[in-house]
Amino acid sequence: MSREAGCPLCEADGGVVIARTPSYRIVRADEPGFPGFYRVVWNDHVREFTDLDGAGRALCMQAVVEVETLIRRHLQPTKVNVASLGNMVAHLHWHVIARYDWDSHFPGAVWAAQQRTTDPARLQALLPHRDALEAELGKPARPA
Repeated sequence: MSREAGCPLCEADGGVVIARTPSYRIVRADEPGFPGFYRVVWNDHVREFTDLDGAGRALCMQAVVEVETLIRRHLQPTKVNVASLGNMVAHLHWHVIARYDWDSHFPGAVWAAQQRTTDPARLQALLPHRDALEAELGKPARPA
């Protein structure tokens, strides 16, 4: 497995690991106020999606689609944001984020200015659904 010294996603998982395959891992990001914030992180250090061969790109996108599908099924968000920015961490990873019209930053990006205070009860109500989502994501039936 290729690693790059000083890369935060080579040196650490990047969140709570929900599933791990030889090629990628799915982690829940520690982003307060966003309990449905996940990352699909490619295990090898590659900077861009196009650094992967065709099979790797298909596998990576399959994982992103799986996370989005389960977010929609279990968390029923208003919208799902999917992004691969890599401006701060140049290691291939995709953000897959459940968004709600009541969340603190909606309709702006989670990194934009806060627009309102989120009701803690609404966040708490999502946790059992998140647990079910993560149980399904953690099943070993995914391809490597």
